[in-house]
Amino acid sequence: MLREVAIVGAGWSGFRSISPDLSYKEMMYEAAVRAYEDAGIDPRRDVDSFVTVAEDFIEGTSIFDEYTPDQLGGALRPNHTITGDGIHGLAAAVMQILTGQFDVVVVEAHSKASNVLTLPYILAYAMDPVYNRPLAFHPYAIAGMEMRRYLAETATPLEACARVVVKNRANALFNPLAAYGADLSVEAVLGSDMVAEPLTRLQCADHADGAIVLVVADGATARALTDRPVWIRGIGWANDTHTLESRPWGEASYAYLAAQMAYRTAGIKSPRSEIDFAEIDDTFAYKELQHLEALGFCRPGEAGLWTLEGGTEINGEFPVNPSGGSLGMGHLLDGSGLARVLEVVFQLRGEAGRHQVDGAEVGMAFAWRGVPTTSGAAVILSN
Repeated sequence: MLREVAIVGAGWSGFRSISPDLSYKEMMYEAAVRAYEDAGIDPRRDVDSFVTVAEDFIEGTSIFDEYTPDQLGGALRPNHTITGDGIHGLAAAVMQILTGQFDVVVVEAHSKASNVLTLPYILAYAMDPVYNRPLAFHPYAIAGMEMRRYLAETATPLEACARVVVKNRANALFNPLAAYGADLSVEAVLGSDMVAEPLTRLQCADHADGAIVLVVADGATARALTDRPVWIRGIGWANDTHTLESRPWGEASYAYLAAQMAYRTAGIKSPRSEIDFAEIDDTFAYKELQHLEALGFCRPGEAGLWTLEGGTEINGEFPVNPSGGSLGMGHLLDGSGLARVLEVVFQLRGEAGRHQVDGAEVGMAFAWRGVPTTSGAAVILSN
């Protein structure tokens, strides 16, 4: 990139399946205080711009950036909202810094999913209003159809998807921020209630409440603020077709395109040998496998066997979702991408505790915005 950019502060609040004692504003404030203390800055003096990631339909209010300045310390300064995933918000912050007009930018994303009573209807509203929405099917049916096509095209065994759940929920037992740690068996996962054949209940990430705030700075400022910056080496994003009728059902082309953009800007030629671990979207268990292949860590059809052989365990050849991912930590709606980035930051700083990856120097975070979208974003980070 033309200008060095680094994450110099990270804060969080949560993550819990339900948080009746806190509003989203209180969670944002708590995360912001931690991030500013971590970076050693005063937001009223040291921050040039603020980026929030939110979807008005989920929040229940319009023009959401009007509701964020007070708790972030951004009153009377530039504030804007990205309607996308948390990594899209991080990309917006990076681009602001690359203009040379901003030195320090704050990025915030959150979830108060427990407050949303009609989330499936909100997801369904994103479907085509003429051809798809009138059919009135649950949006998770899209995931079930895609999962069936992916398994058929790649000859991936169903047990591999269940193994993703077992691995990630077990990893979450060692992560104090995770809401859904559990000791499960492949049989228990496959035998759980059917959601949309062949997708079972335990293969779907449960939602969680939480907030993440990151402080991003240019290279000179980062070195002045901390002796442990986490460098943003490359970032990319992509959207495939929005229609169900014209998308490639067996592959995640949006993940491939986003990754290629990130690899190009980071100068990465061989992802599997140059990246030490990855935190990638696992909203549904099969998605971890599909994304692993699209991101170039293995060839199509190999991710399932690789997972069954233990290659993606914390102590395996290439650790994937050592935090527990969304299956273990909980799905944070549009904050899920920043949750993946937060874990990469912890790992690169050596602060992941009992789920620390040995020798972690370069990590990747990848996020998918969820059904019915084909929207993804990736970032490469190093210490």
